[in-house]
Amino acid sequence: MKRIRVLVVDDHTIVRDGICALLALVKDIEVVGEASNGYEALKMAKSLEPDVVLMDIAMPIMGGLEATRRICQEFPRTKVIALTQYDNREFVFPVIEAGAAGFISKVAASFELASGIRSVFHGDSYLSPTVAKVLVEDYQSRGRQDSCDPYSKLTNRERDVLRLVAEGLTTQEIANELVISPKTVEGRKTSLMTKLGLHNRIDLIKYALRKGLVSL
Repeated sequence: MKRIRVLVVDDHTIVRDGICALLALVKDIEVVGEASNGYEALKMAKSLEPDVVLMDIAMPIMGGLEATRRICQEFPRTKVIALTQYDNREFVFPVIEAGAAGFISKVAASFELASGIRSVFHGDSYLSPTVAKVLVEDYQSRGRQDSCDPYSKLTNRERDVLRLVAEGLTTQEIANELVISPKTVEGRKTSLMTKLGLHNRIDLIKYALRKGLVSL
């Protein structure tokens, strides 16, 4: 029987140990390596050629989102499953867009690990029930919001300011980028926050993530 070769990536040793212990009980799955960040994961994906990578998202040096994107581009035969404590829209959608074939919450039942690994190995996708619920709710809410989406009320310049704020640029940097004055930038920020019903920079960033204007 061919065993599914798995690389476990997480910056917490105790989490990796727990995952490896669980998978050691599964006869058709073999853990072939462990990595503590995305950079290590890339190197090990190249040298070990695993069938599946269990990828944490929030890690130092190189995060799981960038590592997922790189692995999916450079090693298309290897499938990636995001394994994270975050299962809200701001994290689910960027990971899926990066190419992950599955998304399993760290609070999911242990049997989901094996089920998810088998599913993506055989060419399917796998989403934890909590993640699937997020996707369904998002689809339903889009249907309700499309006709009255306040984003459609923004001018092109306001949309530019929103995107650049979400990318982390300062008021002066945005002014330089758009060739306008800092005072004009602040005015556009105030205007777009009023139109979107938002109150501060953090709200703007969250909104931009939800709209897919920027990625993590």
